[in-house]
Amino acid sequence: MLKIVLPIAEEPMHQRLSELFRERISSGAWKEGQGLPSEAELCGAHEVSRGTIRQALATLRSEGLITGGRGKPPVVAHAVPSQPFATFMSFTEWAHSMGRVPGQKTLEIARRGADEYLAGQMNIEPGDPVVQILRLRLLDGAPTMVERGNFVPEAGNALFDFDTDSGSIFGYLTSLGIDLSRGKHLIDAVAADEVDASLLGIRQGAPLLRERRLTFGKDGSVLECSDDRYLPHLANFVIENTRQTRAALVRIPLVA
Repeated sequence: MLKIVLPIAEEPMHQRLSELFRERISSGAWKEGQGLPSEAELCGAHEVSRGTIRQALATLRSEGLITGGRGKPPVVAHAVPSQPFATFMSFTEWAHSMGRVPGQKTLEIARRGADEYLAGQMNIEPGDPVVQILRLRLLDGAPTMVERGNFVPEAGNALFDFDTDSGSIFGYLTSLGIDLSRGKHLIDAVAADEVDASLLGIRQGAPLLRERRLTFGKDGSVLECSDDRYLPHLANFVIENTRQTRAALVRIPLVA
C-alpha cells in the first residue's frame, strides 16, 4: 500500500514574528513605554514585507501589548498583571509569583443560611448553613479585588479560628488537611455594586472583571463558591496551551 505523508504546514511568518515580538516584550527587551523599531527597520531585520510586519503588530495590538496605529508609532503598553490558571486558586500565590506583596482586609465573616441561588450552586438545600466571608484584597497596599467566599461548614468553620487578615485562606485550609483539589471558573464582566464601589474607590456601575469559582473536594462535593471582582486595569487572566495539549477552556452562553 502506498503511504502518503503530508508535509506539516509551517506557521505563517507573521505569526512567528508576533511570537518573537511578544517574547521581547515579556522578557523586557522591549520595555513598557518604549517605542518599537520602525516598520522599515523591522522589515530589514527580518527580511519580510511591510504587510507581514503590519500583521504581526496588529496581533500584538489586539492583545493589548502595544498601543499606537493610524499614523502613530507603536509603543509597548502598560503591563497588566496576568493571573495564570495555575494560580487561580490563591490570590496570595498569584501575588507572590509576580514579586508583589499581597494583602487583605476582612470586612465580615459570618454563618448564614444559603439562599436559593447559592444552594443551587453548592448542591445543598436553601437554608443550609454556609460560612460567608467578605474581604478586600490588595496588591502592594492598593485595593485590587473584592472577595466574596461561601464555604460549607466542614471547611468554613475552621476560619473562625484563623486570622483572615493574615494571609491565604486556601493555604490555611490546605494546611489543615482540607482537600481543595479542583476548581471550576467562570470569568465575565459585572458592574460594581455599592459595596464594590466603596471598597475599591470607584463609582457605582463601573466595570469589574469577575471570576466566579466552585471548588471541589476529591469526592466531587462542592466545598466553596466564590465571587471575586477585580479592577480590570490591575489584573487579567491568561490561559496557555500548546499544539499538543488542549486547555479545558469552554465558551458558554451568558444567562441573564
